[in-house]
Amino acid sequence: MVAVHRAPMRSRNDAVEPQAAIDRARRLGLCGFGQYVSRSGEQERLVRRIARFAELDDGSFVWTRGTDGWFWLGRICGPYFYDADEMAAAVDLVHVRPCEWLSVPVPEQDVPSAVIATFGRGGRNFQEIHHRSIDEQTQRIWDARRNQPADD
Repeated sequence: MVAVHRAPMRSRNDAVEPQAAIDRARRLGLCGFGQYVSRSGEQERLVRRIARFAELDDGSFVWTRGTDGWFWLGRICGPYFYDADEMAAAVDLVHVRPCEWLSVPVPEQDVPSAVIATFGRGGRNFQEIHHRSIDEQTQRIWDARRNQPADD
């Protein structure tokens, strides 16, 4: 069984443009989250989130959704690192892992219902999606679309 995660890639700082992190992640082949915390107690939770993210198995799937509503499917393909680049800080996407993204978005009608429900609940946490068939459904989508050329 391959783990499947929701990766909103949105800063907890509302001043950061939400789509910017997703665009950067897809362009550079990354997946992750930021480091912004507004209260002292959140720092400890951030440390735990980073540790869980770093421990994900290579091959784990990630779903994200752009502000335009498009769903994107990716696959973790490398170790955790802290991205100290100035642009990473600007979009608050500094805790990252290499990620292979499909070249085209997945239309909502083809996205597993558990993914849609997870994003529908809102929130900005990177989290595992728990559903009995999410791994099989996601694997089928990946296999069918992996070599699909990007629309130009």
